[in-house]
Amino acid sequence: MILKRTLLFASFILSGSLYSQTNATLTLPVVTLMDIEPTGNITLNFTAPTEAGNPLTNPTPNTSKWVNYTSAITSGGLTRKITAAISGTLIAGVDIKLQAAAASGAGGGTLGTPSAQVTLTNTPVTIISGIGGAFTGNGANNGHRLTISLVPNTYANLATKASTTLTIVYTITE
Repeated sequence: MILKRTLLFASFILSGSLYSQTNATLTLPVVTLMDIEPTGNITLNFTAPTEAGNPLTNPTPNTSKWVNYTSAITSGGLTRKITAAISGTLIAGVDIKLQAAAASGAGGGTLGTPSAQVTLTNTPVTIISGIGGAFTGNGANNGHRLTISLVPNTYANLATKASTTLTIVYTITE
């Protein structure tokens, strides 16, 4: 009995002086991902007036699209921005306007700040800036809601068009 207690006591003393360790190597890659949700096309059509002397009725702005992103930047790295531009031939007399809203939904981190409403051209213009290490959540109702509007800019330049398809190109960069 005394021998068992002595061995038990000795094992407690020895176990306090023994240890083990495990080294863990961690990697956080630089991540830059962005998409527009939901996928698919939108349609914006002017409505002709029914009374002479009245202007065209602008289409209701489309608010069905959301920009989602994930960003992991290098230590001390620059923030990122998202730009938008039109690919295709712009329609004379018509402006395409875009406004990104403040981020909402399931995201976290240093989410970007939207710019004021912009008029899209073939030259990229910043719509969201200051994106750091962040994620917006995925899908509609996460990220920045986009409002896309079609408005006349110069009535003298308007010409009838049956249908024109343009592409809005979004790019995330540092």
